[in-house]
Amino acid sequence: MSHQTGDKPQSAIGRFIDALEENVIAGILGVMTLITFVNVVLRYVFNQSLIWGLEVVLILFAWLVLLGISYGFKKNTHLGVDAVTNMLPERGQRIMAILAALACVIYAALLMKGAWDYWAPFAALQPTEGRWFPTGFTENTRDRAFYITDQVPMLEMFRWLEDAINYGDTYDKLPRVIPYFIIPFGCGLILLRVVQATIRIIKGEQLSLIVSHEAEEDVERAAADLNAAGVNSDGLNKE
Repeated sequence: MSHQTGDKPQSAIGRFIDALEENVIAGILGVMTLITFVNVVLRYVFNQSLIWGLEVVLILFAWLVLLGISYGFKKNTHLGVDAVTNMLPERGQRIMAILAALACVIYAALLMKGAWDYWAPFAALQPTEGRWFPTGFTENTRDRAFYITDQVPMLEMFRWLEDAINYGDTYDKLPRVIPYFIIPFGCGLILLRVVQATIRIIKGEQLSLIVSHEAEEDVERAAADLNAAGVNSDGLNKE
């Protein structure tokens, strides 16, 4: 049985979603690289800079990390340590994998609650009540919709937020509700992917949430390919 989730053919919708997620992640990385490159050129060649460049890169990095975490759970590419669980019989490994997956579901649910509670005031919404699990929504929470980013300019496409959450007052910088949106969105995706992975583990379609020894197998396979090509471990031709 493979750790990977790609054993069964995907539907057209599944392939489209995979391609969309991969392109979004790659696009974010590309924009980060481009902004950083432009800023370096402006600074050292023209003695200028994009004053908002660093802040945008930091925002995009947060988006990249959270989207990457959820995508890693979806594709079962997170590394982990299975030295102890591999010592157990197959049934024991399956039980431990299910228990670990359920623990991750609980953690992801708590993470989702915290993410919503943090982001909601920035969107003029109410956080949830309850210390661990949501039991309702609080009332009279201090509104943070007027909080803005430090340097990122306001985009015209988001002007509708001024009437929607800021009582008609204009934003001179991008409101924090937009970059902070990745917090509940990303945590929601993580929860969804962990639940999906847990279901696959219970159904026997996946061994665990991690892929550890397969990384070693990839290294061994690469070494075998090099040996077959007549290249030694130092990268020199054996001849």
